[in-house]
Amino acid sequence: MMSFVGTIAIATAVLAFLVSMSIHKIEEGHIGVYYRGGALLKSTSGPGFHLMIPFVTSFKSVQTTMQTDEVKNIPCGTSGGVVIYFDKIEVVNFLSPDHVYETVKKFTADYDKPLIFNKIHHELNQFCSVHSLQEVYIDLFSDIDEHLKNALQTDLTTLAPGLFIQAVRVTKPKIPEQIRKNYELMEAEKTKLLISVQHQKVVEKEAETERKRAIIEAEKVSQVSKIQYEQKIMEKESDKKIADIEVQMQVNREKSMADAAYYKVKTEIEANKAKLTPEYLEMIKYEALAKNTKIYFGNSIPSMFSDNFLTLSKSDNSVKDEKKKI
Repeated sequence: MMSFVGTIAIATAVLAFLVSMSIHKIEEGHIGVYYRGGALLKSTSGPGFHLMIPFVTSFKSVQTTMQTDEVKNIPCGTSGGVVIYFDKIEVVNFLSPDHVYETVKKFTADYDKPLIFNKIHHELNQFCSVHSLQEVYIDLFSDIDEHLKNALQTDLTTLAPGLFIQAVRVTKPKIPEQIRKNYELMEAEKTKLLISVQHQKVVEKEAETERKRAIIEAEKVSQVSKIQYEQKIMEKESDKKIADIEVQMQVNREKSMADAAYYKVKTEIEANKAKLTPEYLEMIKYEALAKNTKIYFGNSIPSMFSDNFLTLSKSDNSVKDEKKKI
């Protein structure tokens, strides 16, 4: 009885061990690929718990989300024979879940070694071999990452269509110490030159600003003078117009006065002409005789009356003559 219970216990333990060995977990963002007897199976599995035959089937988890592969300490020989080292190049990439089986079948689960790591070494050395140290270290350094990305993606489109390169980041390479010091001195001189050039530009800019300010001030003075000149001309023209108006008013006034005087004289003449009738003149004559209060005695009285009569007659005739002239 005890041996039977022990057998059951051993069997249960073995079964539990086999079940634990057959259960495996695939993390989110990964695809599981399976090998049986070293051969890759076509079946794959997604995230979660899965079962497999223990000791016969094995699995590997392949990441299908964005990942960064770091390629470190890459030697590179320039066209001038100088060997430099890139400490680290980062390649951001991801594998499409639909292409996991084909990629793993061709390049194993460690597909990034032949497709990315080896390719980075090859392309970087190809680039350095046709460029000088100056170009690699300074002039064309900003183009290296784009060059590597394009070269990798071109090959991957043919070899592994489901693998995509998102970005490539290249660190500054290490160069021999003496050359580095020379570059630092050169950069210091360039900095001094840039400072000198910038100072010259500032001086030129200040001079240009001062020149423009002087031009603006001169234009302002000129415009003010022009405005004042035009204002004086307008004042003179206004004074002339006022004087012309006053003269015209004076002429009109004199003309009006002359017309009034003429009208007055004409009216008086017409009135006198209407009054100087023979009867009126006769009446005036006798009124004048009547107003003479002097009495003369002697023989000359007739002659006095005669003289007065002649005088009155002459006055009457002169009035008639004036009337005719009018």
